[in-house]
Amino acid sequence: MTTFEKFFAEHPEQKELYDKEYGDFLLSEFMLEQMEAQHISVRELARRADVSPTVIQKLRSKDSQKVNLSTFTSVLKTLGYQIKLEKVRP
Repeated sequence: MTTFEKFFAEHPEQKELYDKEYGDFLLSEFMLEQMEAQHISVRELARRADVSPTVIQKLRSKDSQKVNLSTFTSVLKTLGYQIKLEKVRP
């Protein structure tokens, strides 16, 4: 068992917090990477997705819990992606 796994075994409440924050981090990093790769500014992405630049900033700054699913899927579609649901294995 790794040190990481031992810590979460001893502090299960921290695992839930880690999972949530890691998801926000991945989303933010994904958006930054795609915007850079496609040479799209915050304002341009907002215009194309028909959302305010504030929404894009929230997604980029890991404040995604304040953005609804419809808005998020619009931004993803603008970047050329879609959400795919997959069953999580225990």
